[in-house]
Amino acid sequence: MDCPRWLPLESNPEVMTKFVSCLGMRPTWQFGDVYGLDPELLSIVPRPVCAVLLLFPVTEKYEAFKQEEEDKLKDQPQEVSPDVYFIKQTIGNACGTIGLIHAVANNQKHLEFESDSPLKKFLEQTSKMTPEDRATFLEKDESIRVTHESSAQEGQTEAPSLDEKVNLHFIAFVNVGGRLYELDGRKPFPVVHGNTSEDTFLEDAVEVCKIFMARDPQEVRFTIIALSKDSY
Repeated sequence: MDCPRWLPLESNPEVMTKFVSCLGMRPTWQFGDVYGLDPELLSIVPRPVCAVLLLFPVTEKYEAFKQEEEDKLKDQPQEVSPDVYFIKQTIGNACGTIGLIHAVANNQKHLEFESDSPLKKFLEQTSKMTPEDRATFLEKDESIRVTHESSAQEGQTEAPSLDEKVNLHFIAFVNVGGRLYELDGRKPFPVVHGNTSEDTFLEDAVEVCKIFMARDPQEVRFTIIALSKDSY
């Protein structure tokens, strides 16, 4: 059986903010672009930041690294907090939505939701499930699928067709219990990147993003988006 496919979501912070807002998250926190990685440009990102999304190209180098990392972590498993919410990606092109779910699910103590929020309901219904069962549950969640489809059509660039191969991928970075986690629905488990804090989280996540960029120095298709407390 073919896995379901969705239209890819554009790496556009306005589209993302609208997407989670349509699913009942209040706009007290908003997605915004991180325009550069030097301290001066990071200093203009509104604080606090509770999640970072990285869009990057899936290249042969990256796939080789991913396999190597997976083998190593299966041999020497990292300690992952049971408080980390992780969902596998079984829907083609849904990595943007998976990234948003990871960003929101691991920051529910900061974020506010409408009482009838479909996103909050999804997180509550799946809170005790395995990452695989959460993925199956998402496949059947009409409200998230419909919002994803309309958001995918919203971007500034024309949405590719369902069958077009998209070789860009979204992942999320979050701080859970003072540890920096990389959450990627294509990986079997979360990856721990050491300690972090609310104050240093953006800088710590960006350091990991730099490693992704250094792995493919010829590539320019990297986008970093932060989920920040609305400063307006």
